[in-house]
Amino acid sequence: MVRTTPRLLGRDDEIDRLLALVGGAERGEGGALVLRGEAGIGKSALLEQLVRAVPAGFQIIRASGSEFEGEMPFAALHQLCVSVLAHLDSLEAPYRDSLLVAFGLADGAPDPFRVGLAALELLASAAAERPVLCVIDDAHWMDAASARAFAFLARRIAAEPIAMVFAARDEDAIRGLDELPGLTIGGLSDAHARELLAAAKTATLDERVRDRLLAEARGNPLALIELPKAGGFVLATPSPVASRIERSFRARMAELPRDARILLVLASADPTGDPSLLWSAARRLDIDVPAASAAAEGSGLMLFGTRARFCHPLARSAAYRAAAPEQRRAAHQALADATDPDAAPDRRAWHRAQATTGPDERVAAELESSASRAQARGGVAAAAAFLERAAALSLEPGKQTVRTLAAARATLDAGRANAAADLLASIDTATLDDLQHASVEVLRGRIAFVRGADGAVEGAELILRAAQRLSPGDPERSRECLVAALEMGLVVGRAAGVMDRVLDAARSAPAASRQPDLLDALVLLRTEGHRAGVPALRQVLTGDDAGWARVPALATVLAGELWDIELHTAVTEWLVRTGRATGSPMTIRLGLSQAALSAVFAGDFGRAMAAIAEEEAVADALGDVPQLYPRVHLAAMRGRRQEVLDLVAEVMSRGTGQLTANAHWATAVLHNGLADYPAALEAARRAVADDDLFLTGIALPELVEAAVRCGDHSAARLALDSLVERAESAGTSFGLGVAAGARALVNDAEDDHLEALQHLADSPVALHLARAHLRYGEWLRRANRRRDARKHLRTAHEKLSAMGMEAFAQRAAGELRATGEVARSRSEHTYDRLTAQEMHIARQVAAGATSKEVATHLFISPRTVDAHLRNIFRKLGITSRRQLRNIPEIG
Repeated sequence: MVRTTPRLLGRDDEIDRLLALVGGAERGEGGALVLRGEAGIGKSALLEQLVRAVPAGFQIIRASGSEFEGEMPFAALHQLCVSVLAHLDSLEAPYRDSLLVAFGLADGAPDPFRVGLAALELLASAAAERPVLCVIDDAHWMDAASARAFAFLARRIAAEPIAMVFAARDEDAIRGLDELPGLTIGGLSDAHARELLAAAKTATLDERVRDRLLAEARGNPLALIELPKAGGFVLATPSPVASRIERSFRARMAELPRDARILLVLASADPTGDPSLLWSAARRLDIDVPAASAAAEGSGLMLFGTRARFCHPLARSAAYRAAAPEQRRAAHQALADATDPDAAPDRRAWHRAQATTGPDERVAAELESSASRAQARGGVAAAAAFLERAAALSLEPGKQTVRTLAAARATLDAGRANAAADLLASIDTATLDDLQHASVEVLRGRIAFVRGADGAVEGAELILRAAQRLSPGDPERSRECLVAALEMGLVVGRAAGVMDRVLDAARSAPAASRQPDLLDALVLLRTEGHRAGVPALRQVLTGDDAGWARVPALATVLAGELWDIELHTAVTEWLVRTGRATGSPMTIRLGLSQAALSAVFAGDFGRAMAAIAEEEAVADALGDVPQLYPRVHLAAMRGRRQEVLDLVAEVMSRGTGQLTANAHWATAVLHNGLADYPAALEAARRAVADDDLFLTGIALPELVEAAVRCGDHSAARLALDSLVERAESAGTSFGLGVAAGARALVNDAEDDHLEALQHLADSPVALHLARAHLRYGEWLRRANRRRDARKHLRTAHEKLSAMGMEAFAQRAAGELRATGEVARSRSEHTYDRLTAQEMHIARQVAAGATSKEVATHLFISPRTVDAHLRNIFRKLGITSRRQLRNIPEIG
């Protein structure tokens, strides 16, 4: 039953929306809502109204961002979870420990995925007893780690009795929360504004003054309530409402006794709201605590209970900004002295830093230690802030440079590229040694790279410059920089020229300690071609000291260049295994994306969908966009025309280099399947134009087929020669089979068709085997050998249909009809009825995984897994987990 409470003036629609959200949570249909609006517009009042109006059975847990605690990792999440930490024991050890580490209650480095999932399980455990309402005020001031965790939670509570309501200023974008359902809170209507002003009864206003106040307040409730209290509220020139409200609060503070004003400054400098800390600090400043707190509370500016709270965030800002600098420093020093150095060393160090007026090496060293602890807890934003302040307080120029470099590195890792660039600009480069110069250039290169596709070229060039600077004194590190620049070059593609410039530099670089190394092999590939370069590459990547473990991302591309499925599988499995063990998002996402590619070429589209779903889950957990290229490959092979075109359009809007080449390759595959050979030829030419690693090799067969069908025999012959050189140099059954199939089209020779079938029968690349049967069947039909043609066309149709290669299967069916045989229709694929996430869940459950185990892979709750399972059972017409094992493409 909902409690009855007086409604806020003019906010009926907003309150109804909030109560509907709570009603859904009460039914087990959780959700989130972000209230947005300017300061004073009534967001906090709506939160308080909601808290008073929810059904009595709800648990209400709260958190708020703090303007002065934005860098402390997981501070807001800790606030929210602290009242339900009694449920920690219900979590499995890895998740319980991750939360303890994130909250600074244990040592270690938290896994960001486990933190989010652990918080979800913690709230779900609490919600199993009673529904939970999470109220998060001032979300625009939350620390970045908490913001990511809250966004993660909000997207995963649909099957939980949990409601989450955020309040944030509308001018501040919060990554992750922007994608959640939102409600903009506007000003009150003129009638409601007049009614509120009259009800406040704070001052007697003549009509002219009242009208001016109504006009300037623009329906802002807090302005209507606060400005008349201060007097002098009618300003000669317009100013932002928030500034006027702050001035109103300052005017009220000015009327308080000295001790009460100092107490307010102390409270404004302490974001924890811990009364015991506040009283201890106040006594250090010789404040009469009972009298000061009574005066502050009597003014309506502060509330002292289990937590010290300002009446409004603008009151906190007003108290802090109104204080003289020496008052703020004294407040921070008192708080530092009152803070337990063992329980909260980082807050103590931060307060000491704010209390310091000039360089202080001891405080700088403390901040440096705090930065290390913050970084270990995943708080890169906090580490950056600590290091930047440590650099500013450093006495020795050498230490200042080292700390500034570390601050720039952490700031970049925190996603603030412009701020990192500003820090680097503050360094006097004339005092740097070669190693520090190189570090600066590497950081500038990384900054340029993350700023976008155009910056990738500049980034690679800067890292190349660092490599050249390091070359005389540290050749090994120089070569590492060259490899890093090479990997950046992959992003922008061969056309940008970065890769060629890196390889030119590698030719004149000092020799590696072990020869050939990766750079040597790539130089050989570029200068002398595949017949010389491929054996060297194979030696580097597959020798006794397998070099791919040091460059796994590059190795996935080079495995494709070698047409080596076994190597690609080994690298992919290592990436997935290592990513799961270390929690590295980059590693696990790359591994899952490559696993999806492997599954596509093996013709196991259900497994590809499952890997794509898991990669998307990791991306979503990070608040990032999923990888596009696995989805492009899958859609192309399935022959989904509109899906391919939509994905290609998305790629072109944000893709460069190899991603763009992937899109052109996919378009060529799609149109070859649809027998639109002119379109396939144009796309294939674009795919091979820049001679990108891996993509050129797999696009050449598409170019050969399209050119032959279009009668462009010159283009077909040139493409075939390049393909044969690559495939014969690699010597794998995959490469030799694909090359033989392309040669069969150009030479119009049966022996080549048979050779293709023989090689591909020994290769795990099932879809190329099916296409080889299709090409041979087409050749036999045109040779009027209809009986022989039917055999291969039937095989092709069955294989292509079974895999779900719809466009090529239709092509095979058309050829069969031309021989006088009608192709048997195939039943719908299981994965056609399921989403990618449902496919992942179904396969995992069929393999024996529990709901909890599946939940950890997809970063959702077990209840959500069970809800998906109910949908899966309904779609597949089954009633139990055991039946999943008997369904093709799943069990």
